[in-house]
Amino acid sequence: QVQLVESGGGLVQAGGSLRLSCAASGRTGSKDAMAWFRQAPGKEREFVAAISWGGGSTNYADSVKGRFTISRDNAKNMVYLKMNSLKPEDTAVYYCAADLGSPYPTRMAYEYEYWGQGTQVTVSS
Repeated sequence: QVQLVESGGGLVQAGGSLRLSCAASGRTGSKDAMAWFRQAPGKEREFVAAISWGGGSTNYADSVKGRFTISRDNAKNMVYLKMNSLKPEDTAVYYCAADLGSPYPTRMAYEYEYWGQGTQVTVSS
């Protein structure tokens, strides 16, 4: 079992920045790809970014490429999403997800077995 807890969401003006954090516990030491997804009201959950266990491979949605950066600290069992130049369309609940034992940072939601409860990000115009 893996528990994921997100934090760092909040209200920010357009153009501002936030850093989301995801604390992982339970099955520590396994080589898991991690990702962030988001879901806006009335929309389906969508992929944002993913990172391999070693951090050497990342994957980004086109809508956030160049603005968001995913990173991880395996010693602390933490995954981060730094979000710059935020736009109102980035408003959503952001979820952390774990793909156990997988080396590849896929963007496919069905590959991720464990999910956090989400953290709300609201960007005002």
